[in-house]
Amino acid sequence: MSSIESLSQKVSAAFADRAKLKEAEYAAAVRETLALLDSGEVRVAEKGPEGWKVNAWVKEAILLFFAISDMKVMEVEPFEFFDKIPLKKGLEAAGVRVVPPGVVRYGAFVERGAVVMPGYVNIGARVGAGTMVDTWATVGSCAQVGRDVHLSGGVGLGGVLEPPTASPVIIEDRAFIGSRCIVVEGVVVEEEAVLGANVVLTASTPIIDVTGPEEKVYKGRVPARSVVIPGMKEKQFPAGRYMVPCALIIGQRKESTDKKTSLNAALRDFAVPV
Repeated sequence: MSSIESLSQKVSAAFADRAKLKEAEYAAAVRETLALLDSGEVRVAEKGPEGWKVNAWVKEAILLFFAISDMKVMEVEPFEFFDKIPLKKGLEAAGVRVVPPGVVRYGAFVERGAVVMPGYVNIGARVGAGTMVDTWATVGSCAQVGRDVHLSGGVGLGGVLEPPTASPVIIEDRAFIGSRCIVVEGVVVEEEAVLGANVVLTASTPIIDVTGPEEKVYKGRVPARSVVIPGMKEKQFPAGRYMVPCALIIGQRKESTDKKTSLNAALRDFAVPV
């Protein structure tokens, strides 16, 4: 097996000059990186002392993997697929439950004890132990979902593949994402935060803490343990004043709430629908 440093150098060289993919060692480096990504030995982004760091070369390998893979028919009775990327295998041995017709794509890593209902986990994504990907929830390419997270029905976590240096969507440990929430453009939802149903977060969405005497505005980040609901904010345009979407931080999860029930209870404390 090649060293991580060697792999990253070859992948980045091939990304800068795709003609190198015709050489066996560079194509092999891409495939080996995808195998390590699939097994969880490398990841698209990881959290360190200074926050989240993107491993751009891993994203480069994903993009190159598309280039060197052929379209082919894949039969999973009674379904048929026609694509370049196979489905993830070895789920039983990995201790991962996937309920038909849920899909985990090759190159995604799902930790033991996670459950994927009929939803979708795309290439490059990572889903932590004990996390529930509920019905019709989608974990976009390269999204990083922590442990003991609940992605409720119909949640959409956006994929962020290009440019390779762009930060993916990140949902940290023990967060609760309510039904039909949308989180895209590299937004970070920090540990134990709670999003009520239908919250939409983009990189430019104002996330406004209204719990104090004056509002405090965040963008691209939901602070840890925040309870968030959809909101509207008035904005002046040339044609007049109109209401535009925002998100409102209306409180904090309570320490006294039992961890097993705090996700739903935190919302109910503020009369917010789950």
